[in-house]
Amino acid sequence: MDHPTLIVTENGPELVRTTQEHAGQGDTLIELSHSSVNYKDAMALGNRGVLRSLPLVPGIDAVGTVVESPSLQEGTLVTVNGFGIGESRHGGYTPRMRIDAKWVTVVPPLFDAPTAAALGTAGYTAALCVAGVERALYPLDVLETHERGPILVTGATGGVGSIAVQLLTRRGFEVHAVTGRVEEHGQWLRSLGATEVVDRADFSKPGEPLQDETYAGLVDTLGSVPLANALSRLQWGAPAAACGRAAGNDLPASVLPFILRGVQLVGTNSVTTPHALRDEAWQLLAQSLDTGKLHDSVRTVALDGVVEVGRQLLNGSGHGRSVVEL
Repeated sequence: MDHPTLIVTENGPELVRTTQEHAGQGDTLIELSHSSVNYKDAMALGNRGVLRSLPLVPGIDAVGTVVESPSLQEGTLVTVNGFGIGESRHGGYTPRMRIDAKWVTVVPPLFDAPTAAALGTAGYTAALCVAGVERALYPLDVLETHERGPILVTGATGGVGSIAVQLLTRRGFEVHAVTGRVEEHGQWLRSLGATEVVDRADFSKPGEPLQDETYAGLVDTLGSVPLANALSRLQWGAPAAACGRAAGNDLPASVLPFILRGVQLVGTNSVTTPHALRDEAWQLLAQSLDTGKLHDSVRTVALDGVVEVGRQLLNGSGHGRSVVEL
């Protein structure tokens, strides 16, 4: 089957012959070359929980070149992240996409198509988190009593977490990385720049609302009890960028870290982020990412390998990034 499409139906995911309908609707036509596998994609492939309708093409990332557009030059390398693709409208697991130009981001010249896909929503979300932490943290430098400590990254073996570790390290921060598989992934996380690897079990049980002030900032991909524990260990005024819910949607926390230590909760939404912040995030990636380390932790699969990668993400056995070559 030449240039197939991966679609989820009532019977689950299946490869089908591509039709014009799979491209969707919009004023810009993109010839897609790459996508990626994210946690949301894994959920869509595994239990269809994030899909708003069926049948639907998953893939919350799409990378390719412009074929026709009212505002983008033909041949420009672009990416689409969020805005409902792979959730409420057809996504990136298909050879062509139609979408409005206002939802398209031009890829920085430093990156080729496979690198842009390796970054994808995960890298772009990590950059949003790092930018949010920096915006909140730097004004605290004027306070004589503030001593910057390490930045904590939870879910550090995932796509968002692993790229956040790299970005923070390259931008001069000490990074402590949390994982549920210290022995298996500890050496890899240290190769990304983490100075300390912390067992997720230390954050998995409900703890006191105020614990030792250890961390100067937080990038959290887990939510629920791990986020509550991490908040309770932040220093005065420290920012916590929250972007994920792998451990749950709830937040069984106290207000004490916020009203007694001035902790700042920085919500990070990658789906409907305004273009100015998207461009800032992609420029931050261009400035600070070590592409060599990124590619060392990337595997490339064809569409027929996507379902297995998604299964590994859901059961916690995968790490790094998976690029889909269309």
